[in-house]
Amino acid sequence: MIVFLLLTTEKGNSYQLICEVMEASAPDFALAHGFPMNMISVVDDKFYVANPTEMIVKKKYNGLLLKQRYKVKDVNGKLLLQVDGPSLSIHKKRVMRDAQGSPILIMQEKVKMVSLRHRWTVHRGKSSDDKNVIFGVKRSHPMDMKPRLDVFMPGNTDEDVSNFQVVGSHIQKSCTIYKGDTIIAQVSDVFPSRNFSKWKESYKVKINEGVDYAFVMALLVILTVNDYI
Repeated sequence: MIVFLLLTTEKGNSYQLICEVMEASAPDFALAHGFPMNMISVVDDKFYVANPTEMIVKKKYNGLLLKQRYKVKDVNGKLLLQVDGPSLSIHKKRVMRDAQGSPILIMQEKVKMVSLRHRWTVHRGKSSDDKNVIFGVKRSHPMDMKPRLDVFMPGNTDEDVSNFQVVGSHIQKSCTIYKGDTIIAQVSDVFPSRNFSKWKESYKVKINEGVDYAFVMALLVILTVNDYI
């Protein structure tokens, strides 16, 4: 980025300031003003992380109807996000809320019975209107050795090439989120523990600089809603 400033001031000061701005590169200018050059904001700008960040996600089932609940916390234990919804339903629905309980987005599943491919649609806020769709997700066949999500933004109507990809591993109990060939987040260290009344799992999520963590968490929920990794 090149910025030209026209100042009504003394000639020496004016020339000196313009030279400094012209010599600065675009990345330097953006970083100096707090705007990451490769910022990935899908849900909302307020959820992007300024530096590489680790978060802990705890998933558990409660009650006879196996209500599924996720809690997203920082490494100090501060609650950031929460997701919940019933497990025993044909078309699954999950609601993501902030720490205060206000809805951020709704995730809804639709299964194509012919191919058994699961399609999720994610809406902003608490409305399921088409105008509030922020992205869609196609999930690979349940029998695939490497579970995969293909993520499509609303402008990608042909869906020939996905905008983001999530690739999981049954063996390593992990997944990696890509934008093209670039890794934007990684999920690892899944530790399941069970008792007679509920199941619990913990995920460690590493999120790269400039990435929307609410978007990452939505993809993790969609991937693991049926214990897919």
